[in-house]
Amino acid sequence: MYEIRFHGRGGQGAVMASKILAKALAEEGKFVKSIPSFGFERRGAPVSAFLRFDEKYIRKITNIYHPDCIVCLDPTLPRAVDIFEGMNSNGAWIQATKKSAEQFDIPKTVSKLGLCDGFGIAMEIIGRPITNTIMLGVLAKTTGIVSLDSLNKGMESIAFRDAALEKNMEAVRRGYEETAVHEVN
Repeated sequence: MYEIRFHGRGGQGAVMASKILAKALAEEGKFVKSIPSFGFERRGAPVSAFLRFDEKYIRKITNIYHPDCIVCLDPTLPRAVDIFEGMNSNGAWIQATKKSAEQFDIPKTVSKLGLCDGFGIAMEIIGRPITNTIMLGVLAKTTGIVSLDSLNKGMESIAFRDAALEKNMEAVRRGYEETAVHEVN
């Protein structure tokens, strides 16, 4: 079983990213559970969403405490929240940032790092700092767990229509193309 924890701020689409990825992985024949995490969150407050997938049926529907992958939609969040809490060794870290890998204190549990200026791309394409679909493209390139075609089908089936769909397909593609992948530790 592969487990992913999404970290973002209210309004950035962490829960929607988890739903899109779940649809995309199901499209590829995987068994998937997407678990939103809601509380007293407000726009701008730290939020989480969870996703697990496997080749066989999944019964577990709890939050994810030991993720194999962390997807962080906001460059400021690692300073406010311990996004790496409980992370399994040899994990993947997907981060929205303008920084280079050398500018991070990378935990020993991380073996692969995917970096992309998600905010810059979001402002160009969407006009707002909503990075969720961009970071799904970064996830696809960094981990190889899902194809861009499946992500596009996931967006078509649950999330977007017309111009918003086209913009988000471009966002996924740009996230994929503009990602710097680093092997670490």
